[in-house]
Amino acid sequence: MPATRKKFDRKFGFVYRYRLMTFVRILTVGTILLEMLSVSPSSFQESTLIAPGATVQLIATGFAFLEGPAADSNGGVYFTDIPNNRIHHWSSTDGVKIIKENSGGANGLRINSNSNLVVCEMESRRVTEINPHGESQVLADQFEGSRFNSPNDLWIDPKGGIYFTDPRYGATSNQEISGYHVYYIIPDRSEVRRVVNDLIRPNGIIGTPDGTRVYIADHGAGRTYRYTPTDNGSLSEKDLFVAQGSDGMTMDEHGNLYLTGPDITVYNSDGDIISSIAVPEPPSNLTFGGPEGTTLFITARTSLYSLELLVGGQ
Repeated sequence: MPATRKKFDRKFGFVYRYRLMTFVRILTVGTILLEMLSVSPSSFQESTLIAPGATVQLIATGFAFLEGPAADSNGGVYFTDIPNNRIHHWSSTDGVKIIKENSGGANGLRINSNSNLVVCEMESRRVTEINPHGESQVLADQFEGSRFNSPNDLWIDPKGGIYFTDPRYGATSNQEISGYHVYYIIPDRSEVRRVVNDLIRPNGIIGTPDGTRVYIADHGAGRTYRYTPTDNGSLSEKDLFVAQGSDGMTMDEHGNLYLTGPDITVYNSDGDIISSIAVPEPPSNLTFGGPEGTTLFITARTSLYSLELLVGGQ
């Protein structure tokens, strides 16, 4: 090989190799960045949910089967023990107190704008309301002359109307209504309307704070659907949200939906999983509360748990 060619190869071959190595480094760094970007949205959203260092904390235990958490404005939470037929209240100062014995098989609870506790009574097959003095009144106990199956869970819309699910678990010998449906008590409580009649076994229910969407879990079908409410409370535009059912559910201020199953699965408003929260016992229901509204209260079989989050509820 001529000397001139060797000199050329030594000079420009080095430059070529240098540039090639530089290109490989850039490509490698770029690949790493792309990999980081591909996982960062989910990781970012998950990191913005749970407070740094926070873990699921046991608040109280020794119950039979807990359900229906409903947070009050003082940082405490009401909840039901279905087999023991009781409604309890927990606060950081007083611990657990029995609010009502012989609760009619109370399950789902909500607190309305009058600070009254609205109750789904499974055994008594009705929806009732308890004021702060402990006085109770029936809001609905039948539809078109037939007693409800077993009111399970409820949500109160911004107008004061009450949506509730009416499945049946266990014996059906005294069932008067065929099928399991969802109903709406209109705000002035003068009428009860059936708003969903095509689900297998509706259970958990929640709506957006502005009342523009209602989510209903069909526990029997393993599906959760999204609806659009109309002015009279009826539900339209049924849309499959996720292929997962749920017992209870809640929603945070960003519209993320929290479903219960073996653990808690959190979906964003697009139906994408953004977090999964493990609980020592299978959770049945959950709600936001606490002094800042960022405590997630969780009812799970025999125990009540809490978890501090970076987001608040509705």
